[in-house]
Amino acid sequence: MEKGQIIEVLSSWNFWGEGTETGIERRPYTQKIASYLSGVNKIISVFGIRRSGKSYILRQTAKEISETKTAEEVLYVNFEEMKFPAKIDKDFLIKTYEAYREFVNPKKKPLIILDEVQEVNLWEKFVRSLHERNEARMIVSGSSAKLMAEEFESILAGRCISFEIFPLSFKEFLLFNGIEFSERDVVLKPTVFKEWVVPYLKFGGFPEVVLEKNEEKRRSIVRDYWETIVIKDIEKRFKIRADEHLRAVGRFLISNPSSSVSIRSISREMGTPLKTTERFINYFQVARMINFVSKFSFSVKEQERSPKKNYLTDTSFFTLMGFRFMENMGKIMENVVAIELLRRRSLESRELEIYYWKDHQQREVDFVLKEGMNVKKLIQVTYASGKDEIEKREIRSILKASEELKCNDLLIITWDYEDEIRVDNKILKCLPLWKLLLG
Repeated sequence: MEKGQIIEVLSSWNFWGEGTETGIERRPYTQKIASYLSGVNKIISVFGIRRSGKSYILRQTAKEISETKTAEEVLYVNFEEMKFPAKIDKDFLIKTYEAYREFVNPKKKPLIILDEVQEVNLWEKFVRSLHERNEARMIVSGSSAKLMAEEFESILAGRCISFEIFPLSFKEFLLFNGIEFSERDVVLKPTVFKEWVVPYLKFGGFPEVVLEKNEEKRRSIVRDYWETIVIKDIEKRFKIRADEHLRAVGRFLISNPSSSVSIRSISREMGTPLKTTERFINYFQVARMINFVSKFSFSVKEQERSPKKNYLTDTSFFTLMGFRFMENMGKIMENVVAIELLRRRSLESRELEIYYWKDHQQREVDFVLKEGMNVKKLIQVTYASGKDEIEKREIRSILKASEELKCNDLLIITWDYEDEIRVDNKILKCLPLWKLLLG
């Protein structure tokens, strides 16, 4: 492919050419990237579950930088572009960069955004070389299964900052449905937000699913995502022949959100060897379909030995693949809170650690939030619309955890009850789910 042809392809993506569609802006992520770009000179690596909107966020970043500087100072390359050669290597990447320098930006230090960079063999040598010469600022993104945070950081040897992109938050979900609001609206129009919580829990936050209004088409899209993740992100990457046991393990994880995961019990139920089951579970975690939260313990050994709790990155996998929604509302609420906490950790506080708590009497608290050496907050989630619907067991559990972990910031997330409960000189703040998600 000649340099002129490369520029012709790139012009359809870049704002010094024809430009490209950037979609509905996802401001929290573009602001996060902008803050990294204005800080230390490190390569920014972006990862996340397939179809979470990474490419659109990178295009939005390209557009913003093009408007604040000049369009010619930004090069955006998507390596899944059909017009590029089937096999792309480092030499093609170098040729692409040379073409950009020759035809578009010969002098100024550019921002280079390499999207789906895993398609390029030995891409890391090119990126490291430009970074070490301080020749360009770099953003790289990879398919969630092929390049995760640890892999980026290992390949780039401490030269990068990584963060995860999740499907839409509740705030973004509202914007994608054409609902703009202010803090004042949260106080004056609570019914609007209450009405939209159920669709958010049911249909999840994949942008394409949210924008599609036909429910059957939504189901079809989510089923396609499931197939693509299994085939491309797991079977193809890890060189597994089509394996029904792999799919069975995946379906088990999808059907048990907000539940403790015992590899041994799954192994028995699925009829697969223990090591194979453990490997299959890890594959779904690497593909970012599931997330695990560990049990809080001051003993690392106990923490490692205890079962982890399983949370789906998007609830649509559960609700749109045939599992009953209303009968599992408590678990779905807990799952949504877990992902909101993980999202906030990615965007706001990398130091935040998230655990669950359980004692020998089986008293349990859904979330323990820890920063540094201190437990900052305890959170219990319950499908309750009034004080009398909050189970005494849940209150006893959070009070016991408060005593043991020396934490007095106690929060109960409810369906539609807001107040304070005072017990034994402790205050338990009750907050509706929709208010937490808008916080």
